Amino acid sequence: MTTIFENGTICTPLQMIDDGIVIVDNAGKVSYVGPKAGAPTAEGWHIDLDGQILSPGFIDIHTHGGFGITFGDGEDLKADLVHYACSIKERGVTGFLMSVVQGTADDEVDMITEYAEMLPGFDEGAEALGLHLEGPFLCKEKKGAFNPDWLREPTTEEMGRYLEAAKGWAKQMTLAPEFPHSAEVAAQMQAAGCVAALGHTNTSYDVAAEALRGDFTHITHTYNAQRGFNHREPGVVGAIFDSDNVTAELIADTIHVHPGAMITLVRCLGTDRIVAITDAMAAAGFGDGDYELVGKPVTVKNGRATQADGTIAGGASTLNECVDNLHKLVGVTLPEAIKMASLNPAKVIGEDDRIGSIETGKDANLIIIDEDVNVFLTMVKGKVIFEK
Repeated sequence: MTTIFENGTICTPLQMIDDGIVIVDNAGKVSYVGPKAGAPTAEGWHIDLDGQILSPGFIDIHTHGGFGITFGDGEDLKADLVHYACSIKERGVTGFLMSVVQGTADDEVDMITEYAEMLPGFDEGAEALGLHLEGPFLCKEKKGAFNPDWLREPTTEEMGRYLEAAKGWAKQMTLAPEFPHSAEVAAQMQAAGCVAALGHTNTSYDVAAEALRGDFTHITHTYNAQRGFNHREPGVVGAIFDSDNVTAELIADTIHVHPGAMITLVRCLGTDRIVAITDAMAAAGFGDGDYELVGKPVTVKNGRATQADGTIAGGASTLNECVDNLHKLVGVTLPEAIKMASLNPAKVIGEDDRIGSIETGKDANLIIIDEDVNVFLTMVKGKVIFEK
């Protein structure tokens, strides 16, 4: 059935169209987006926006789970994936990558293989767009919440096993650049269509800057688990500030990164290169309590997830909350904040020809929100999967 959204504001997000119309055809594609005055006549289901905002759905390319589950940890990975995909739709997320890691190479291959077999044709709630392998090639000095016994230096042989098992579903991998074979592995990943993301690294400014001029094209959770900025040794953060083209993730929950540091990143990189993420763990969408992440107990109190030693262990916020923070606390416009959670992540993983913005011919992955980024409706490929 054709669906017509009308009587509200359309955020594409590259432009805001007041009193605009979006028409979704029977195939679940956007067939028209623009002013009401220029819209073609269409019969079908009319959805009254009632002055609210129609936006592209949010895309979270760095999340370990939420709503009580952690990707890769449960006894039934398919059931956990369905539970998450059907829960996150209420927060405006229409697509996501699963951030995963296992303790041994064999366990990682087994997990990747299982996901690669279930993802083709997966059609439950929000779109599962693939995998983000956050490890095992991370620096132990900047391990964050990860078990140091799970971390090791990269080899092209081990990376080859992961890429073969993934069958194209490994869309991104976090890698520390200071290891002897990191550059080779990053090139191997990029050749296979897997984004090489610099992260969990204690390297110098010079090494990081060289990596960012090479095959490292993305940054995992900027500021977190990486050597910070100093006026005598600018570190990884300084190399990010100086980079020309790389995209950079930002956990905009105000717990991982102070709003002032977010403002600095926006001024250095601009809103076209920043990707809002949650780095969420099981508590996201649930609230305070006791959980587990990467094999370790985690306590969430007042929205802050920590291990016993106080180490921050993932996020407990959802992406619509992060978008609201970017707008209200960082000062970017609402369309810019939406772009950082929709079009920008779609570009990082090479899906922007299909999703991430409201354009003619793209999939109708759409949400209705208000100025506070509360979500009232979520649509995936032309099908309403949530309505408040």
